[in-house]
Amino acid sequence: MENYLRVGVITTTHGIRGEVKVFPTTDDINRFKDLNQVLLDTGKEYLSLEIEGCKFFKNTVILKFKGINDINDIEKYRGKDLLITRENAVKLEKDEYFIFDLIDSEVVTDDGNKLGILTEIMATGANDVYIVTTEDNKEILIPSIKECILDVDVENKKITVHLLNGLI
Repeated sequence: MENYLRVGVITTTHGIRGEVKVFPTTDDINRFKDLNQVLLDTGKEYLSLEIEGCKFFKNTVILKFKGINDINDIEKYRGKDLLITRENAVKLEKDEYFIFDLIDSEVVTDDGNKLGILTEIMATGANDVYIVTTEDNKEILIPSIKECILDVDVENKKITVHLLNGLI
């Protein structure tokens, strides 16, 4: 399990005073209101940045960092990830997981057969859908509902599922 969670990606600058537009990669854009600090992944190191201001525009977040007051100081970080530590992440409820903790998990059926590897999770509105890639590169779509997802072992990256009639 990784120690850092990506909450956004710097897409572009906003104005000339060092503000940036951020594409949020968290499921709740309002999460940025509660953040005081983020880590900027420069590709070489992590820079700790204190958030001085936060506002929203369409589907992006506009952030102002303390000590960065010029477009030239931040422009070079376009396309870079903003991270938080796992300790600063939103507390999960029972049966809630971070997507990246589930990706690459082995998926087995309740009768012990290996189904494949969880390669993607699709948000549909009603419930998520797990996309499992089999050994012969076929995809199986499994709804993330309690009737199908029987056990999730994040530590061992193993998910046990029940295949309802018609899923395969």
